Amino acid sequence: MYRNYVKRLFDLLIASFGLILLSPLLLLVFTFLYFANDGKPFFFQIRPGRKGRLFKIIKFKTMNDKLDSNGHLLSDAVRLTPIGHFVRKTSLDEIPQLINVLKGEMSLIGPRPLLPEYLPLYSKEQARRHDVRPGITGWAQVNGRNAISWNEKFKFDTWYVEHVSFWLDLKILFLTVKKVVIKEGISSDTSVTMEKFKGK
Repeated sequence: MYRNYVKRLFDLLIASFGLILLSPLLLLVFTFLYFANDGKPFFFQIRPGRKGRLFKIIKFKTMNDKLDSNGHLLSDAVRLTPIGHFVRKTSLDEIPQLINVLKGEMSLIGPRPLLPEYLPLYSKEQARRHDVRPGITGWAQVNGRNAISWNEKFKFDTWYVEHVSFWLDLKILFLTVKKVVIKEGISSDTSVTMEKFKGK
């Protein structure tokens, strides 16, 4: 009952209220990033959702598009702008995904949507993360986020899929707020973002 109906209603109510409540902050971040990223405040990327269906995720753009002498993008660490660093550190870059939640492409809570190129690399067990809608935050995020290994992350994701409940989602929301406040697990030990998944 909760997984199929109540969770969706919960998503709609919280996402709608969140966008209204945070609209002044969203406008402020939008303005800063507009000028920092040459008129491109948003980052769009194709991600797989429930049952592997592709959708376009929306986030605030924290990195510029500067290239090296060979026309290749510079490293993430170099392209991360000062305002982008702040937005990422405070997790404000995730807020536009509330629009994805309203559209039914995502949930507030669930496994994070990763890259389409990872789909053929998953084991049968890892692929179960797509049995539910992907989330803005999830069990893996409150248990380490980018600071844990891919193997640990997938174990947390599949555990969540097996134990979805209203009380678990509330717990994850509470722990997410706590993580954002203490700014824990934003990066991996070796990169400002998570290293690419290359299969098990």
